[in-house]
Amino acid sequence: MNDSTNGQTVVESKPPMWLMGVAVAGLILGLGALGWSLSLQSHLSNTQQNLDAANKQNAVLSQRIEDTNDRMRAQGQALAQNAGMTQKQLEDKSNQLIAAQKSEEAITKKLASEQAATAQQVGAVQNDVTTVKNDVGGVKTDVATTQADLASAKTQLTRVMGDAGVMSGLIATNHDELEELKHRGDRNYYEFTLNKGASAQNVGTIKLALKKVDAKKSKYTLEVDSDDKSIEKKDKNLDEPVQFYSGKTPALFEVVVNNINKNQVTGYLSTPKSAPAPISVP
Repeated sequence: MNDSTNGQTVVESKPPMWLMGVAVAGLILGLGALGWSLSLQSHLSNTQQNLDAANKQNAVLSQRIEDTNDRMRAQGQALAQNAGMTQKQLEDKSNQLIAAQKSEEAITKKLASEQAATAQQVGAVQNDVTTVKNDVGGVKTDVATTQADLASAKTQLTRVMGDAGVMSGLIATNHDELEELKHRGDRNYYEFTLNKGASAQNVGTIKLALKKVDAKKSKYTLEVDSDDKSIEKKDKNLDEPVQFYSGKTPALFEVVVNNINKNQVTGYLSTPKSAPAPISVP
């Protein structure tokens, strides 16, 4: 550009074109950088907001997780407590069952032992019973033998030798036995009771008088009147047959005293069936 001042011509200079291009490019770069900066700042702001939201959400979640953990810990403790009680109950029940089983086993063993002992005792008792049966059989045999011996002894005792040296018939040692002899009907029997010092007493066809009595020694002395003869039978024993002969056809008479008191004796006279009967006096 030309400018005229005071008659002078001024020539105006222009900047080079490349400088203007650089300026424009710098301006464009500046504007781009500013836009990028603003965009980055906006992105960072959004990111921070998102991060803050995420942190808040994380805090809420953390609190929820903590609450959940607290609840789970509480429930776990409750469950653990309940499980512990149940376990203790199970252990107690198991111990009870074991104790019951041991007790049952002990009772079973005891019963088995008692059964074995009982079986042994039963076996012993059976053996004892067998032994007793054998013993009873032996005793029965012994009893039978004893009875036979007693019967034989009784025959010997009741069929004794008389004072005249003649074997006596059966003798009676008491009233009942005398009644039995009467029922047999082999001989005649006359009972008597004699008192010491009394007059002679008619007994059958003879007379008897008691002269002496010794109850301690079971001895006595009689006076026998038969066929107009007097015979003294001295110091005779209890149940001893006192023998003599009487009658037109002499027959053996026997006097047996089977009871002796202080001053009295009781007994009977035995005569053969063929001997005369006493005369009854009205």
